[in-house]
Amino acid sequence: MLVGPWDRSVSRATRLLTGLVLYGLALALLVKANLGLDPWNVFNQGVSRRFGWTLGEITVVTSILLLLAWLPLHQHLGIGTVANALVVGPVLDLGLKLIPSPHQPAAQALFLVVAILATALATGLYVGAGWGPGPRDGIMTGLAARGIPVLVARAAIELTVLAIGWALGGSVGIATVLFAVSIGPLVSRALPRLALPAARANPKRERRSSQP
Repeated sequence: MLVGPWDRSVSRATRLLTGLVLYGLALALLVKANLGLDPWNVFNQGVSRRFGWTLGEITVVTSILLLLAWLPLHQHLGIGTVANALVVGPVLDLGLKLIPSPHQPAAQALFLVVAILATALATGLYVGAGWGPGPRDGIMTGLAARGIPVLVARAAIELTVLAIGWALGGSVGIATVLFAVSIGPLVSRALPRLALPAARANPKRERRSSQP
């Protein structure tokens, strides 16, 4: 059965939006677990506590500012990039309103495990759609294009935002460490299985977009 351009676009859009919604809900689970956050959300939470904005609002603002930082790096925006910047934050806020807070250590641990697994699955879906990386990824790939290894660029950026977020009152804990050491390997397994054929056909783009 032949699949036309319209069908492929619908499939991409479905995967993109499903991935972004799942990503926002996964972040909400991570917050609710109350065991620490990933580096970027330590930063977002610290800023949100200083300015009185919701975590989702700060997430959107941070994403937009990062997209502006793409300009001198000559990175190209995709539909998925813009959608990432605008969708994840509101879904995160909605999840924080709807998801109850766990009160037992076992429930907190379950929330943490599900959050990490859901983040990897979500990343495989939205990156696998092939419509562009997230706002944070473009900074790393832009620096990599200028001779800085991706791992070095990522580590430097994430350690910086983690330190700033911690200083501002963001939550750092066991979840921060577990997220950092597990998300890369999990995404590397999820992405090849969830990427659409068009995205698989462009391995250079896939490698650039392999981080959440």
